[in-house]
Amino acid sequence: MESNVILQKLTQLEKLIIGTNKQIFTVDDVVNYTGFSKSYVYKLVHNNIIPYSKPNNRTLFFTKTEIDEWLLQNKSKSISQIEKEAANYVNSKK
Repeated sequence: MESNVILQKLTQLEKLIIGTNKQIFTVDDVVNYTGFSKSYVYKLVHNNIIPYSKPNNRTLFFTKTEIDEWLLQNKSKSISQIEKEAANYVNSKK
C-alpha cells in the first residue's frame, strides 16, 4: 500500500517538473501546474475566463506565461503595503 502512494507521488512530481519546463501547456499540463480539476479547466475555457489557443478547432493549448499572469491577476495588497503607499502619498503632498 505504501509503495503505491510513493509511486503516485513520484509520478506527480515528475509531471510537475517536466511541466514547469514547458512553455506551451495542454489541458493536462494546466491541471498538473495549477492543481485545478480537468472539469474546472474546461469550465474556465468554456466561459472564456482563462487565456487559451485552439488551432484547427481541436486541441486546447495554453502558454505558461499567460497562465502565470492569469493566476496572479487581482492581487490583493497587504496592510503593510497599503500603509507604506499611504505614507508615501502623504509625504509627497507636503
